[in-house]
This record gives sequence, structure tokens and C-alpha cells, in this order.
Amino acid sequence: MTLLLSEQQIAKAPKVLLHDHLDGGLRPQTMIDHALVSGYTKLPSYDADQLARWFVEACSSGTLELYLETFEHTISVMQTEEEIIRVARECVLDLAADGVVYAEVRGAPELFTRKGLTMDQVIEATVEGFNQGMSEAAHAGQKIRIEHLLCALRQNHVSEEVATKVVKYKGRGVVGFDIAGPEAGFPPTDHIKAFNYLRENGAHYTIHAGEAFGVESIALAVRECGAERIGHGIRLIDDIDFSGGQPVLGSLAQEILDRQICLEMAPTSNLQTGGAASYATHQIGVMKKLGFNVTLNTDNRLMSATSMIREAREIADGYSWSLDDLHDVARNGIYSAFISRDEQDEIYNSQIKAVYDRL
Repeated sequence: MTLLLSEQQIAKAPKVLLHDHLDGGLRPQTMIDHALVSGYTKLPSYDADQLARWFVEACSSGTLELYLETFEHTISVMQTEEEIIRVARECVLDLAADGVVYAEVRGAPELFTRKGLTMDQVIEATVEGFNQGMSEAAHAGQKIRIEHLLCALRQNHVSEEVATKVVKYKGRGVVGFDIAGPEAGFPPTDHIKAFNYLRENGAHYTIHAGEAFGVESIALAVRECGAERIGHGIRLIDDIDFSGGQPVLGSLAQEILDRQICLEMAPTSNLQTGGAASYATHQIGVMKKLGFNVTLNTDNRLMSATSMIREAREIADGYSWSLDDLHDVARNGIYSAFISRDEQDEIYNSQIKAVYDRL
């Protein structure tokens, strides 16, 4: 019988986070502070505890579309350089406190230009906030590295411009590109020019797919758009036949397994949007056993009232995971990160393996 991991073990376990949205992870009090200064009057509550509860309740509707509507509030209080810097800095500190040693945090720069900021100013403010947070965390004895992914939105038409920003800021705090937003009716192939540009310029990219839409969305992302990683990818389970004694993989599932394409899974978020029924049956546990390259992620910490500690706790309890299992997903994460192999090795050996060896 596998013993449940202790809270101390989970807290101390080094974690890698590849799928976290900056505008989905604000501290409630920060939102209130920004709203009071900027004159934003539409927050559902100006009490931090009540506001936190509202986000979780509003995001637990069971549909991705209603979940996404809540972002209007967070985006509205991230429209100046000062606001963006504070949010990015606090993001780093919150992740460091969670035991995260490496993270790629994403955001769509077009969303934060309502008051006149350019995309470049948004990106530079975000990176500045990350740098401040990393410096502050290091002084507190918590070494963490944060890189930025730039998102384009499926329903809009600025993906090519965002792709040029990824190349422009490559090596300057930005490591890749993502397509986010509603899947239904907005296939990733609408943005094929952006993906081609990124490949031609040696830039990395991931694609949200198979979160609320079917296997075909994942197939387009992998086979037509050349995705290196898949955001969520939980619907890939539909390409596996469990009716017999042994699981039988369809051609897409087999391809993703063989190529070890990383699946950026976020259990709590998937439960909220109706993509999974429970932690104990979430796709991550089954697919890890089958050898898929799965990673554990938060997606939107505010909307899910979650953290990497909570995600690890829930899945460890649901599937009786051991420290070795948490080590596996951390290793999957760092070796799927959009940084060089030498950088991956350095972080893995010094900050992940070395710590797990002592736990």
C-alpha cells in the first residue's frame, strides 16, 4: 500500500510549471488596489476574500466559454506598466513560495493595450516584473527562473505580429509562443503563417488544444501546425480504446506517445470547465501510466484558487502518487521547457534531482 505524501514533502518537492496565465493568477487584493486607483468600478466585490470566492464560483460553470468571461476583470486592472510589473513580480513570488524552480508564464500582449501601451511596452513591463520577482526571491533564498510565453488569441488576427515579437525578444525574457482562446470554431490552422514564421526563425511554440474540443483539434495542432507541446490535451484520451483488456492507442495518440510531445495538463482547471470528472479520474494519471509526457500545471491560479502545491496534493491523493511520480512530472517539465539542453540539465541536476534525492 502506497503511503500518502505529507504536506511537507509536497511543499518541498521542486516543481516545474509550463502552463500558467499571468492574467489568471492575480492576487485579489492587488486587483482591488489597482481598481481603486484606476477607477475601475466593475469588480464583483471589493473585499479580497469575497472576490476570490466569486472567481472560483464563476469559473466552475462547466464550460470553457463562461470560464473565459471572467478575464475581463483581471485584464482591466493590468493596463499600465506599473500594474503589469506588480502583477508579474507577485506571480514570481507566489510561485517561488510554491516550490517552483522553473516556470513559463504566458500572456497575450494585445489584451493590455487598451490605455495606449504598445505590445513592446507590455512585454518589457512583464519581463521587468519577472526580473524584480526573481531577484527578490533569490534574496529570500528561493532560486527560481521565470520565462515568458507570448499568446495570440484564436479569435483575433494579430498572431503574425505576436510571432514577430517572440523572435524580437528571444533571449530577452521571452522563450516562445502560444495560441489561446476558445477552440470551437477557431482552428489553429487559421494561424499557420505565424507558426511558419516561428519555425523559420528557430522559435518555440505550444498550442492550446484538446481542452474543450475533440481529438481533431489536437491533430490539427500537431500534424498541421507542428506544435512542440499541447496545452491541456486531455481529449487525447478519446483516441485510446479502453474497452478491452489492454488500452489500444489510435494513430494520433500513438504518434504523440512515440514523439513524446509534452501535454501541459491542469487538473483543477479541467474539472471546472467540464473536461474531467474528478482528480481520481483525471486523464493525467492514466496517461502517465501509459508513458505519455505529461506535466502538472495550474493554468489560472486565481480562477481555480489553486497552486502547484494544491495540484500536486490532489493528484497525488487521487492516484496514490509517490515522490518518484512527482519527480517524473518535474523532469518531464524541465526537459520540455523552451530553453537549451544545457540549461535544462543545469536546472534539473542542481535544483530538481539534487533535492528529490534528499527528500
